[in-house]
Amino acid sequence: MSEQTTPTRSARFFLVCVLIGLVAGLLSGLFGVGGGTVIVPFLVLFLRFDQRLAAGTSLAAIVPTATVGVISYAVHGSVAWIPALLLAAGAVVGAQIGTWLLPRLSLTVLRWAFVAFLAAVIVSLFVVVPSRDAELELTWLSGAALVVLGVATGILSGLIGVGGGIVVVPALMLLFGTSDLVAKGTSLLMMIPTAVSGTIGNVRRRNVDLVAAAIIGVAACTTTALGAWAAVLLDPFLANVLFAAYLVVIAVQMGLRAWRGRARPAR
Repeated sequence: MSEQTTPTRSARFFLVCVLIGLVAGLLSGLFGVGGGTVIVPFLVLFLRFDQRLAAGTSLAAIVPTATVGVISYAVHGSVAWIPALLLAAGAVVGAQIGTWLLPRLSLTVLRWAFVAFLAAVIVSLFVVVPSRDAELELTWLSGAALVVLGVATGILSGLIGVGGGIVVVPALMLLFGTSDLVAKGTSLLMMIPTAVSGTIGNVRRRNVDLVAAAIIGVAACTTTALGAWAAVLLDPFLANVLFAAYLVVIAVQMGLRAWRGRARPAR
């Protein structure tokens, strides 16, 4: 792979990185996602980052963002620590499987399948609204299921680059009956070891702009707590509606990628 060119360090570069971080941090705290769905397309669109460099930079910026998010949710007792580690362990394995499968499967088919999955989740969010008092009970069966969920999440991440929160948050609510707050706090904690592992590999491959990642990450930290605070104040049903709207945006993005790639051969 050819070495990535370093974007020009202009005033615009720093300003755009700060603005991206502020938006990504707010969404991260509000929805329990990493913010990569904002960081990657914005880096590509506004700073002309290569797709791989944008993805690697986004993953590095997620580490401090998710850390602040976890602390914010932990203050309210909304983090399931052991389940998060089980999810992370599965995700690390799944990501390796996903990258191995990547050249062997049709990305277009995978993207359409993921759009269908998101559509089902969006509908379910209007039907199932877990109680704020609902907790994630850990048993041998649920523990095994969490590892399987982590593996599935990691595979999707490796195949089509979706963040773990997009899958984990609705899965914890709909399949495990967890409250939306616990699902979001647990999702953010799961992301930290996964993002650290991925960032180490990306740094070795020079797929990270460390300056951009640092600026975005620090800026995101200033709004992540605000997003988590807003999530606590929101009515559970309204929180589901907003999360569903966010998933619609992701589904549209994924659908457009699938549409553009329909005539291209599978990589």
